[in-house]
Order: sequence, then C-alpha cells, then structure tokens
Amino acid sequence: MNPRDQVADALYGLGWSTVKQLPEPVAARLGRAVADLTWKQRGKGVRRLESNYARVVPDATPERLAELSRAGMRSYLRYWMESFRLPAWSPERVAAGFEAKDLHHLTDGLATGRGVVLALPHLANWDLAGAWVTTKLRTPFTTVAERLKPETLYDRFVAYREGLGMEVLPHSGGAAFGTLARRLRDGGLVCLVADRDLSASGVEVDFFGDRARMPAGPALLAQQTGALLLPVTLWYDDSPVMKGRVHPPIDVPGSGTRAERTSLMTQSLADAFASGIADHPEDWHMLQRLWLADLEPRPSDGERP
Repeated sequence: MNPRDQVADALYGLGWSTVKQLPEPVAARLGRAVADLTWKQRGKGVRRLESNYARVVPDATPERLAELSRAGMRSYLRYWMESFRLPAWSPERVAAGFEAKDLHHLTDGLATGRGVVLALPHLANWDLAGAWVTTKLRTPFTTVAERLKPETLYDRFVAYREGLGMEVLPHSGGAAFGTLARRLRDGGLVCLVADRDLSASGVEVDFFGDRARMPAGPALLAQQTGALLLPVTLWYDDSPVMKGRVHPPIDVPGSGTRAERTSLMTQSLADAFASGIADHPEDWHMLQRLWLADLEPRPSDGERP
C-alpha cells in the first residue's frame, strides 16, 4: 500500500472509530468547522463544486456561487459526519432521521412483487436513506460500490453498508448486473446512485443545458426484468431530519430499439435528478467533472463511494 492510500485508509478508520463516539451536536460543529476550513483553502474539489454549481444556477453572481460552494461543503461534511455516526445510531434514531414524500410509489411497487429500482443522484445522504429503508420499512436491498483503493478502504465501506442492512456488490466486473437482475426478478429492491457514469460507456443526456453521461444500468435493469424504475431526490433543511421525494415511475417506452428505450429512460432520470438538484443545489455533492465539455483524458479523479 502506498503512503497516500495508507493515509486515506487511516483517516476513514479514524472517522468511524472516533466521530461516532462524539455527541451529535459536537459532531455537527466539527463537520461545519472542517467544511469551512476546506472551503477557505479552495482546493480542486471546492473549485470543481463551484464550477458545477455555475451550470446548475447559470445566473448566479460570483458572490452567490461562493455562498453555494460554502453551503455545499457544509452539506458534504454533514453527509460524512452522519455516515461516520450511523453505525452507532439506534433503530429509533435512524427511523426518525428521514422523511419521504410520495413514498407510496415505492411501497405500492414493492407490493406488486415485480421488483423496484431506486435511482438517486449524489444528493444529501443516500446512506441514511438506505438505512431508513432497511430499518423503518424493514426492506433489504442490493446496491453496488466502486472498488476503492486501497482495498482495505473498500472493505471498510462494504462492512459499513452491510452493517446498515444492505447487500453490496462490487461495481467492477460483469457479475453485478446479473445478480441485480436476479434480485429484481425475485421481487426485491435495488438502489443505485446514478448521476455520474464511471465506465465512460454510459448514456449521453441533456443536463442543465449541456451534455453529460449517466449510467445505463437502471434503465436496462427495468427493461430486462420488468421492475419499476423510480427516481429519488434528497435534501437537507434546517432541521436534523433529512427529507426526500420518490418521483413517479419511469415507464419503458412501447417502441424503439433497446438503445433508444434506454436513452429515453435515462434522459427521464436525468430530468428528475435535475429537478431535485435545482431546488437544493447546495446538497448536490458533485466535486468531480461531470459534463462532457469538462472532461479530458486523465486518470480517475475520485468519487464519493
């Protein structure tokens, strides 16, 4: 393991071992302090976040973009503080930590036995939403995770999410899609973060007025298995309770090739994501390049797992 990987693994380990022991108000203050310090340093992640917000809020002044990026870093650190503490939360605390609008789209879909795919962008804290599903709704689900380096860090994330009641599959390799399809055919639930393509072979969509690439997986799974495809958006407000919305199902088009159907369905997902991001841009934790115009041949610049 190289020194950089060792440091990353050690820092995450410290977070899970130490932050979860802190009283909640102390952890919240610590998160805001780290966020503000990081924002003031204006590293490449903060600059990229601000650049992405400029596409989401095209009429924003430089002062407004600075405000958004500061709020965005605070939201991002809230995600991490909550995630480090989630394993120590009681079932009652998890159940009280999230409120979902239009939940009937999910519960009615599961009741049909046809399987459901939930697709989310990097908004607020999807780990908390997932823990709420397994705790409050008592519904297990399957998801995928990027293979992080070092391997020990990936193992930490898998153990963390499995501890919250999720089945976690590695993103790399071709086996994950088949396993997800089997879970859906059995009437199960699959949850996928789907606003940034990791394979460079995703579907091009219009997103806030420019072209971006998003994963084809959610649309393909719905077509292949007959599962319901539901977009979900999340946000924070001034309360300690995260909010969310389950959007209406995205239907499989009745005609066209598989590629054409996949393109239309992924565009509908992108439109639902955009509506939630536009309403709460500061809760979109996209610190990486996303739009095709911003991409260039280079090593991966990292991803929130």
